[in-house]
Amino acid sequence: SSGMHQTKDRGGGRASAKMPPNFSAGSPGQGAPDGCFPSALTADATLPSQPGFSFRKLWAFTGPGFLMSIAFLDPGNIESDLQCGAVAGFKLLWVLLWATILGLLCQRLAIRLGVVTGLDLGEVCYQYYPKVPRVLLWVMIEIAIIGSDMQEVIGTAIAFSLLSAGRIPLWGGVLITIIDTLFFLFLDKYGLRKLEAFFGLLITIMAVTFGYEYVVVQPAQTEVLKGIFFPYCRGCGREELLQAVGIVGAIIMPHNIYLHSSLVKTREVTRSQRQEVSEANKYFLIESCIALFVSFLINLFVMAVFGQAFYHRTNQDVYNVCANSSVSQYAPIFPRNNETVSVDIYQGGVILGCYFGSVALYIWAIGILAAGQSSTMTGTYAGQFVMEGFLQLRWSRFARVLFTRSFAILPTVFIAAFKDVSHLTGMNDLLNVLQSILLPFAVLPVLTFTSMRPLMQEFTNGVVGKVLMILITGLICAINLYFVVIYIPTLGSIAYYIPLGFVLAGYVAFTAYLIWTCCIAHGANFLACGRHSQFSYGLPSTDPPGWAGTR
Repeated sequence: SSGMHQTKDRGGGRASAKMPPNFSAGSPGQGAPDGCFPSALTADATLPSQPGFSFRKLWAFTGPGFLMSIAFLDPGNIESDLQCGAVAGFKLLWVLLWATILGLLCQRLAIRLGVVTGLDLGEVCYQYYPKVPRVLLWVMIEIAIIGSDMQEVIGTAIAFSLLSAGRIPLWGGVLITIIDTLFFLFLDKYGLRKLEAFFGLLITIMAVTFGYEYVVVQPAQTEVLKGIFFPYCRGCGREELLQAVGIVGAIIMPHNIYLHSSLVKTREVTRSQRQEVSEANKYFLIESCIALFVSFLINLFVMAVFGQAFYHRTNQDVYNVCANSSVSQYAPIFPRNNETVSVDIYQGGVILGCYFGSVALYIWAIGILAAGQSSTMTGTYAGQFVMEGFLQLRWSRFARVLFTRSFAILPTVFIAAFKDVSHLTGMNDLLNVLQSILLPFAVLPVLTFTSMRPLMQEFTNGVVGKVLMILITGLICAINLYFVVIYIPTLGSIAYYIPLGFVLAGYVAFTAYLIWTCCIAHGANFLACGRHSQFSYGLPSTDPPGWAGTR
């Protein structure tokens, strides 16, 4: 396979990848400085003929993309899907499709950065950003990881409550999530390939369970296809728009970009050979396309099921059906009025049980449990990689899981113990918004570094790729602005406006800083000053002047 093969992974750690030798700083404005990339990549401008497609090679590169795709299937995504279906029917299926495509474009940049440089996004950030921005980036991504872990805790607690017919209280389900931490550490000892297989099992469980719901409900196939391929939303208002932007926020997770750039390093690539680097990019991209297509189908199953069965249902309708079903004990959770039913991952399972039998409820709960369990593992790996990259700290898996899970469990168990399930699922919605707000802190750095020709050489982003990513970044910023505009009037008290104003000012300033460095990386050297001229260089082998004491 031309020297490309899966490296052996001992003890579950990250398998080593060959690092690019002889990186050194060049002069700004001189293009690619000598020695900033492996000599074999710069010596010969003629690429050898590309070999044909090989399923054996594709299998060797299969794994990182499916681990990455888990973030597209966490409980936050599932809840966003079912709410979108219940509110808008099939009208927003095209938003789901294009949000998945946007996610693939972001992951493509993460793949390319990891394969070409041999460094993940956190490690490259360590090389280029000064200390304060670097630490701020790390804090933002840690918040995203903790938020994702909270969604796993919420999903697992709700799944256990449904599977036990309410015998396990929600706070009990939250505490049970401590056990899955121990299970993860046990599984981690058997190596990365075994872990990838377990993720594949979880994705299969989700596909089977949510696919079963799709078959039982039998959505109108013609309407589903129209919803996917015709971008329209006739008669949609503010509520449908909120669901649409929520889909984008739920699908694309910031820490997932950092995770994927590191996972691709678990396959050994001889970076002195252009053909191997090009092939690795190709096979990783193909695998990611397959993985995200599977995740799209699973999300589609959920959205179409609720779009068919529960679009514009009233609370009274659902109450009447539940009261005469095999799960009649759940009927009181629906108020007896004519308002449109509001669904979440808990009520969604109950409604399925009311309309299609208790089997549908339990199968739904198993799917939610699989979605929840998968999130904790991706969050743990992402947390470890960003900590190693940004801070050069190496914690054990146990310490890393303990750190993340402690922050996730404390607020969640408090709400589960003293509030009802609606508050718990309401937290899920807020966490989806949080992921969207933090997304620029992943998209802007990866766009910055993959657009630097001294760093990426011939694998730098093309004009079309740059334009697409700039448009995606603009879309994300617009979505975040929309969230802020609709959230501020809900605060009620003017006392909240002052601290919120400081937070917004800091957020805008830091985002502007990342945009500034991104412009330098795109060739606007006149904007560079002091240490930030580094964004015109390749990876340094020594600190350039002015960096002493900043790390």
